[in-house]
Amino acid sequence: MMSTSASARSRITHLSPKEFTKLPNPPLLIDVRSRWEYAIGHAPTALNLSLPRLLLGTMPLFRRWLLPQWFRDLSKERAVAVICLTSHRSPIAANALVKAGFSQVFNITGGMMEWQRLGLETRTGK
Repeated sequence: MMSTSASARSRITHLSPKEFTKLPNPPLLIDVRSRWEYAIGHAPTALNLSLPRLLLGTMPLFRRWLLPQWFRDLSKERAVAVICLTSHRSPIAANALVKAGFSQVFNITGGMMEWQRLGLETRTGK
């Protein structure tokens, strides 16, 4: 069920994997798991940026070295969604993105475990 968090997280919308796949114009999907976790199975359109890199990359001193160019080039107006394995890391990433100035942030509830349980398409490798 689609919902939006209250208070400081009011710009985070929570979506199930099924709801995400049904969006007519889905947001950019960022998988915040490790490279290894991502390589063994991820959503087809997901780009990988681990939570530690994302969090450290929000610090100006580290931004240039830790964040990939595709992320540094993102407009803060671009809708982004985050996913992890079980929806423990993705809310942390979603909050970090809101604090970094992103205006449309989505959290995929249940993570890749739920994605796979629903039988949604996955890919392996980089």
